[in-house]
Amino acid sequence: MNLKKKILIGYGVSFSLMGLVVAWAIFHVWSLAKTTDAILRDYYRSILAVENMVDALGRQDSGILLILMGDVEKGIGQYRENEVLFLEWLGRSKDSIAAEGESAAIQDIEARYGEFRRQVQQLSPRSVAEKGTSSLTLDSYRKSILPVYNKVKASCIALRTMNEETMYAVSERERQIARWAIWSTILVASLGSFFAFIFSLLFAEKLVLPLRRFVEAAKKISAGEFAVQVSAETDDELGELAGEFNRMTSELRRYHLMNVDRIVTEKNKADAILASIEDGLVVFDTERKVTGINPAGCRILELEPQVVRSMPCEQILPVRNVCEVVAETIRSGSQPEIPDDRRIIALTCGAETRYFLFSATAIGQKGQRLTGVVLLLKDITQLRELERLKSEFVMAASHELRTPLTSLGMSIDLLIEHAARYLPERENELLLAAHDEVHRMKAMVHDLLDLSKIEAGRIDLEFERIAVATLFEHAQDIFKGQVGMKRVELQVDNVEQLPPVVADTNKIVWVLSNLVSNALRYVEEGGHIHLMADKAGDHIRISVQDDGIGIPEEYQTRIFQKFVRVNKKESGRTGLGLAICKEIVRAHGGTIWVESDQRSGSTFMFTVPVADPGGGK
Repeated sequence: MNLKKKILIGYGVSFSLMGLVVAWAIFHVWSLAKTTDAILRDYYRSILAVENMVDALGRQDSGILLILMGDVEKGIGQYRENEVLFLEWLGRSKDSIAAEGESAAIQDIEARYGEFRRQVQQLSPRSVAEKGTSSLTLDSYRKSILPVYNKVKASCIALRTMNEETMYAVSERERQIARWAIWSTILVASLGSFFAFIFSLLFAEKLVLPLRRFVEAAKKISAGEFAVQVSAETDDELGELAGEFNRMTSELRRYHLMNVDRIVTEKNKADAILASIEDGLVVFDTERKVTGINPAGCRILELEPQVVRSMPCEQILPVRNVCEVVAETIRSGSQPEIPDDRRIIALTCGAETRYFLFSATAIGQKGQRLTGVVLLLKDITQLRELERLKSEFVMAASHELRTPLTSLGMSIDLLIEHAARYLPERENELLLAAHDEVHRMKAMVHDLLDLSKIEAGRIDLEFERIAVATLFEHAQDIFKGQVGMKRVELQVDNVEQLPPVVADTNKIVWVLSNLVSNALRYVEEGGHIHLMADKAGDHIRISVQDDGIGIPEEYQTRIFQKFVRVNKKESGRTGLGLAICKEIVRAHGGTIWVESDQRSGSTFMFTVPVADPGGGK
């Protein structure tokens, strides 16, 4: 028998018991209704007939009294009219005999009423209607008619009393039957409900028991116990499900045994790969707690593998910006865009300080919930050392080149001054070209020397408190003539309300002048250059905005590198100006960047620390 038939049988038993209760209740209700209808139909009609007979008899007596009072015509009419009514209701009473003894009582009434009519006819002969007179007197009425009238009335009342008593007895009997019907219905309903409840419990237990076994088996499988089996005691759908479930667990156990060795091998391979990586790898969960670290990471951070797990990021990496990048990667699903120089951190490893380039990679597919972040610490100490040696070499070479270039420039200047008039035009052009190239090389050597000093940390910075408005005034004074010659409008915001900054005035003015010079070079005649500043946390953000031709997107992240020029055809430029600006701003503890659109121009921005961060304006 399948599961569907079992369920239908269970419902069928419940509905059968319910139908039995309903049929029992309907039977008793029908019996009560039938009895009540009989009471209303028979006894009520008999009582109504008796009441009307008594009323008609009384009116006949009133007619006789009218005759005695002298109103013969009206009295006779009333008597005859009610006589018909009495006989009519008497006939109806014969047709609705219901109580025992009612037939004899009706016969008695009929006999006495006949006697009443005869007495009236004897005392009121036929000549009464013709002559209008009667021999009926009050004395004859009292002796002959009134006693008979009282007997007829008494018989009618006795008949009514008989019907009322019989109807009350029947009603009482039916009330007892109704009470018994109610209790018997309650008893049958209770028994039916009890058996239905017991049957439902047994039936539900029989159905649920296999499902409980499936649940327990599923829990064991989820816990890794694949040898579990479910007993199949029935041949219905649950039995088929148990068979398929047992086959599934057998297959799972076989696959598990097949894959365990492979998984262990892959894990060992992954552990070996991680152990062989010389860069540090730290895995964080979504709460920025360590869930894994490779040997190189333990060595770099000087941590023990067994104690590092579940430690927060701030505890193992006391570098604030690294943990901020990890938190932002968890929030957004990708590493935020930050300059390369801000991704370099210094960590003390033993007795030396080493430099690392960090990057954060989210774990999880795009559009799905992230499970963590992998932090890579790449050792760039050697690269930093090479960069330092290169800077020192460039600085030394630039320093050594300054003397011969100065001598060469002076010699060319003397030749131009004294011998140019004696040389042909072709030689003069070559001499002027050499003069220009020497001066370009001197400017390049000077920029390289300044840049190398800044990178090597050998540049002297004289920090002082200075107002932003003063910096803007210096820049405005420098370019007053050039702006007027090119007919460009230089707008300067009112920044008197901003707090002062801590900076080397000459160096920051040089940065500001370089940015304004670049803007002036690429702004068309009649264009605009706008100097702005606002407070951003503990820094002042200074902006130089222009409506020039803009910078292509592929150059916007490269223009702060050495020797990068957007317009390669432009002569006389070394491509070092923005690189020097970047190093000067970084030496002040700030950052520099650009936002540009080739349709609306460029905005160069850099930050300088506020003199009193906690003091507000």
